[in-house]
Formats: sequence, C-alpha cells, structure tokens
Amino acid sequence: MSDSISIALRFALYVDLMLLFGVAFFGLYSLKGQERKSGAVLPFRSMLAGTAVLGALLSIASIVMMASAMSGESDFAELRPHLEMMMFETDVGLAGVVRIVALLTTALAVMLRAPGVSLWIAAFAGGIALSSLAWNGHGAMDEGSRRDWHFTVDILHLLVAGAWLGALVAFALMAKITALQTEARIRLLARAVSRFEVIGAVIVVVITVTGVVNYLFIVGPKLDEVFLSTYGILLFIKVVLFAGMLVLAALNRFHLGPLLERSLRDRQYTVAANALRRSVVVELVAAVVIVGLVAWLGTLSPEMDAQ
Repeated sequence: MSDSISIALRFALYVDLMLLFGVAFFGLYSLKGQERKSGAVLPFRSMLAGTAVLGALLSIASIVMMASAMSGESDFAELRPHLEMMMFETDVGLAGVVRIVALLTTALAVMLRAPGVSLWIAAFAGGIALSSLAWNGHGAMDEGSRRDWHFTVDILHLLVAGAWLGALVAFALMAKITALQTEARIRLLARAVSRFEVIGAVIVVVITVTGVVNYLFIVGPKLDEVFLSTYGILLFIKVVLFAGMLVLAALNRFHLGPLLERSLRDRQYTVAANALRRSVVVELVAAVVIVGLVAWLGTLSPEMDAQ
C-alpha cells in the first residue's frame, strides 16, 4: 500500500510540476503582448497558481511520507525530529525545501499585473521546482562526478519533458471547440503550432539523447537481462508509447499544421482544427501514461528487480 501511495505521489508531482513549467514556458515562446494576459488565450493565473500550490502540498506530503518510511514513526510528535533532520541534513530533503520555496514564489508571481514578467518568473521558478525532482531519482544513488553528470542528464530530461507536456495541454485548450469561435483564434492556433516546430524538434532530440544516457547510467550497456524484469517491461512500454508520440508529433508537424494553415485561406478550417485537436489529445494521453510509468520506474532497482 505504501508503495502505491509513493508512486501516486511521484506521479502527481511529476505531472503538476511539468505542467507548471511547461505551460509558463509555452506562454513565453508562443504568445506575445496581451496574448500572455491570463484569460486572453489561456487561463495562466488559475493554472499556474493552482499547480504551484498543489505542488507545494504534494511536496510536503512526499517529505512527510519519506521521513515516516525512513524512521518507522507515524505519530507526528515522534516524527518531527526526523522531519527536521531530513529537510535540513539530507540532499533529498533540501531539494524538497528548495522546491517548496520556488513553488510559493511562483504562486505569488502569477498575481502580478505584468503578464510577461509573471510568466518569466513562473517559468524560472517552475523550472527550479521541476529540476529538484532529480534528487528523488536514481541519480541520488551515484557518487562523485558520475552523480553530477547523472543529475545534469536527469534535469535536462525533466525540463524538456515538461516543455512537451505543457505545450500539449496548451494546444488542447487552444483547440477546444469553444475556443475556436473566430478566425483570429484559428490563426493564433496555427501560429502557435508553427512556432512550436523548432522547440518541438529540440525537445525530441534532447529527450531522446538524455533518455538513452539515463538508461546507460542506471542499467548499463545491456538489454537481455533487464527486459525480463518488471523494470524492463515497463521501460519497453514507455519506449513504445514514446515512439507513438513521435509519430503523432510528426503528423502534427508535417500534415495537420500545414493543413490548418491552408484551410485558413479557404475559410474551411473546422475539419483541420478538429483533426489537430484529436491528435493532440491522443498524444497528451500517451504523455500522461509515460509520466505514470516514469513515476513507477523511479521506485524500482533494475538489478534487484532482475534478481
């Protein structure tokens, strides 16, 4: 039961912090001027403040659960000294404290009246909060320079994954039927899809490279033994889903995006917009499942699982 709760907490934290960073980052490179104002295109204030507050609460729950698991104490009075020790004397605890501070900073920043400034602060603080999750992963088991490199790879992987997930959620919201009532909104969606082309290409390259390097850090250059274990099966499912996301991303990039732009000239964009929305939703579902698998994989040891 405790393992299930731990995986659920990790999953919720991953999704929450990826959305916080990814949506804020999307607003910076896809929108401009008054488009960044909350409610003009996307509900930035409610989304970013909500994910920041929820992320802080989930982080507190995660720290309490880890302290309880490590100490064997469940009574708060008995658990308190263990909590203090974890928060201020362990790397994972310090990372949790930094995460909570960054999230509270984000929650305050999104209340600013300057939408551009608030998005920059939210993206930066959200990126710090998301990066702190690397200390909950396999990299924390390494030592020396290997540990530093593993953390670097993990952080890059988290950030680009967050950028991808945030973009998918933003596109799904922008492509809703109720949001596409005017030609101006259709043009805005088409422009956002076009601007994502370069960012999306960078995301795919970085997430692929860091994923392979991360596998080598955790497992090493071997396949046969690993893929007979639970860890290997989950990893195989993750890779298959990722390949499916790449196919959908290519479909959006080379077919549905250009189709939407051509449909604007003919003023018959309903079919193209609907096709793009369905593709994004399917890609988003696959991404969420992958995050769930990552949360599960983070609790497993490939060596112990194989044995």
